[in-house]
Amino acid sequence: MTLAFFIEELASDPVYYISVVVAVVISICLHELGHGVAAIWQGDDTPRELGHMTLDPRAHMPPLSWGLLLLVGISYGLMPVNPRRFRGRYGSALVAAAGPAVNVILAALGIVAWVGWLRLSGPAEPMTPAGNFQSFLYIFAQLNIVLALFNLLPLPPLDGSAIAANLSPAYERAARDPARQQLFMGVFVLFFIFGGQYLFKAADAVMGAALRLAFAVG
Repeated sequence: MTLAFFIEELASDPVYYISVVVAVVISICLHELGHGVAAIWQGDDTPRELGHMTLDPRAHMPPLSWGLLLLVGISYGLMPVNPRRFRGRYGSALVAAAGPAVNVILAALGIVAWVGWLRLSGPAEPMTPAGNFQSFLYIFAQLNIVLALFNLLPLPPLDGSAIAANLSPAYERAARDPARQQLFMGVFVLFFIFGGQYLFKAADAVMGAALRLAFAVG
């Protein structure tokens, strides 16, 4: 299945489709709130002033984001911040890292719930409420691993780029150089098209390792 045909999953595998949509919405909203909490902690009240410190996904996902998610399975979120208000030297890096950190926490919670359930009760019957929820836990954890890894890539406009720019003046100069911005964008697009599968493979490897470890201990 390619991203272009994600909407077809609604007819062929509605449980998977709905699980992905719900997992992405929850993960993006909490990811953006992570940025917001960190920004406020660093002295920037912009997220609160503009009404973005809410669990309402409409505050974090613009209409285009919803359309992309429902049609092709990709999405993005927004959290307005003003780096000039940050009080710390590394405020931008801390605020940028807060989003992926939330995804790591969500992935860990999903893995613990999924592995714990399997160890206690085993796999649930497919196409039952229990089986569907087990599938959701796997998808939720998997997607949060992917989101954390993807957002930490040092490529604009991802969080990893903001972290790298705050920590390395040389990287910041390169990222701001108009002559190099097209290069960065080209690398981003190429990775998005051809590298995404490796992020999912890495996530599956983490999930598999967690499951083997859980059954090996005790």
